[in-house]
Amino acid sequence: MTEPGGPAARAFRVEAATLYVVATPIGNLDDVTLRALHVLRDVDVIAAEDTRHTRVLLEHHGIAARGRLVAYHDHVEAERAVELVRRLAAGESVALVSDAGTPLIADPGYRLTRAAAEAGVRVVPIPGACSPVALLSCAGLPTDRFTFAGFLPAKSAARRRAIAELAARSETIVLLESPHRLAATLSDLHELMGEREAVLGRELTKRFEELRRGTLGTLAARYAVGGDAAPRGEIVLAIAGRGDGTRTAEDGEAALDDLLRVGLDAGEPVAALARSVAERLGIPRRVAYQRALALKGSA
Repeated sequence: MTEPGGPAARAFRVEAATLYVVATPIGNLDDVTLRALHVLRDVDVIAAEDTRHTRVLLEHHGIAARGRLVAYHDHVEAERAVELVRRLAAGESVALVSDAGTPLIADPGYRLTRAAAEAGVRVVPIPGACSPVALLSCAGLPTDRFTFAGFLPAKSAARRRAIAELAARSETIVLLESPHRLAATLSDLHELMGEREAVLGRELTKRFEELRRGTLGTLAARYAVGGDAAPRGEIVLAIAGRGDGTRTAEDGEAALDDLLRVGLDAGEPVAALARSVAERLGIPRRVAYQRALALKGSA
């Protein structure tokens, strides 16, 4: 591999007053681009989700931190974004990195990139690893269109509402999940989406990388509470879209019923439920209200 300070470095120079959004490895520390290494070596400031984690990457590639690392995570994002934009406006260069993968994809960074753009600061992407894209590349599911839904809500009722909304989509769906919630999420996905093809990726690019293919039912059974021990590490899930890719009137009716049933099962008032579902699906409120009353009466 060409070293960051080798001949290739002359083809790229870090510019002043520029924010670089830098993708870093999702596991294997060698999965990083030469351009990313050049940026991390030369910028004035590296804003990292976890400075300890980023320091390991820098040391692995022989890049000195030199006091350039500052924390940029959820708890300090608002005030740190203001500070970094001020430094950018003064002519410093800044690299934004997350713990793994591409910043802002289920990671902090939105406030900083938005504030920088509004301040007239140049924002430059340095693309690279991204776990949802890594799984899609080998899942064997359609990738001409897909929906990335990030992490589903932790609470059961909110999670089920989100799944019911996703169930009507015809494109491939990609989710992230934590190990301790995987069993509950797979159970809800199977119940609300049915027996669809799915691929689960765990610890992608790492030593214990695992890819499991099957259906939502087989995956739910495998990771059910009391079944296999709870898995460890980062988890990405790709799920086939509904039907053959065409959205029909029946799909819309099914999505309406799924969302209403989840809300009714959770004890939500009919009027409030109908209003929220109508807004989500873009349908008249009276249609959702009348359907909710019919479902409640038949229960």
